Amino acid sequence: MFNAVRLLLLAGLLGLTACGGFLAPVPATTAPPTPLPTETPTIVWFPPTNTPTLLPTPTIGPTAAPLPGVGALLFADDFSQPAVWTTATSSAASAVVSGGRLVLSITGPGPLTLVSLRSKPAVADFSAVATVSLSLCQANDTYGMIFRAAPGDNYYRFTVSCSGQVRLERARGGSIEVLQDWLPTSDAPLGAPGQVRLGVWAVANEMRFLLNDNLQFTAHDPLLHVGTLGFFISASGTSPVTVTFSNLSVSSVTYVSPTPTPVPTSTPRPTRTP
Repeated sequence: MFNAVRLLLLAGLLGLTACGGFLAPVPATTAPPTPLPTETPTIVWFPPTNTPTLLPTPTIGPTAAPLPGVGALLFADDFSQPAVWTTATSSAASAVVSGGRLVLSITGPGPLTLVSLRSKPAVADFSAVATVSLSLCQANDTYGMIFRAAPGDNYYRFTVSCSGQVRLERARGGSIEVLQDWLPTSDAPLGAPGQVRLGVWAVANEMRFLLNDNLQFTAHDPLLHVGTLGFFISASGTSPVTVTFSNLSVSSVTYVSPTPTPVPTSTPRPTRTP
């Protein structure tokens, strides 16, 4: 029996050996590849920036003077000579020179306009300035300076309203024409009491108008060239109007208006001498 068992064990060992040729060999275990180190990005804490290209700073030229060419003083009026002004007194209005001032007053119902002109001198190109004081003036009441006043009721009129507006008018034969319609201004007092410095600059066809030395507007008109100066007030309703004028000064102006454009001249070509 022991021999039989040995035979069986020996047969089993032989069978295992015979079958071993059909089994696939077990491959050798390969170690995984070592990963390459990953590059860590470098943090730039202060990145470079593009330097901006500096643009050239524009050069600002000088501002043109609002009243070019103003020269010597022609005359100044301290309102101590009533004879050179037209004056009158009535129940409705009065024009009086007193205390170094020209006082224009309307007490009657409007609409009504009161004018006082200086008899001399007549001026063409000039720059005039006067101080205006409002004692009684409301809403649409007006006042201003008259210039280039000529016989036949012809003149220009720089008009200021007590509502804070300015305009330019021209009288021809007593008929009023508007050359520059109403423009609002912050320089004019809004009613009384108030004070403003009134200015007119006129050269040939060009005229400039100022309040408190601030240019309000410029106008052009070719009709009236020379005349005297004066002042006026207008009452629009039933309220009285009283305005005084003082410290009138008039200066000469040497200025070509408008500035002529140079005309190019041709240079003659040399000719042959026969």
